[in-house]
Amino acid sequence: MSQTLFVVVLFVAGMAALPWLVRRIQQRQAGGAVAPGAAARVLSAVAVGPQQRVVTVEVGPEHARTMLVLGVTAQQISCLHVLAPQAAPSSVAPAGFAGEMQRQQAAAASVAGGATHAP
Repeated sequence: MSQTLFVVVLFVAGMAALPWLVRRIQQRQAGGAVAPGAAARVLSAVAVGPQQRVVTVEVGPEHARTMLVLGVTAQQISCLHVLAPQAAPSSVAPAGFAGEMQRQQAAAASVAGGATHAP
């Protein structure tokens, strides 16, 4: 009787430990596939519908992080915009996605303004 009880307790303990073991193995495999500091990081997510989101993700190695603006639905993920890595962050411009968009619009306006004044 005690031997049967021991086997049942051992089996239940093994079944309880199985999810932890699977997660641990998955973390090791994911950690080995990505270089240190190169993992993606979600900066923001905004719901625009029941199953649609606009997500800003930072990817790439630590010295050259790139921001991606992604449209995420239940069926697909689409890249809406790519913000290239900057050599040094500007202290004058506002931080974040809105500041980057203002900086790019200002740069585009100065290029367009310079082209109209040419003889």
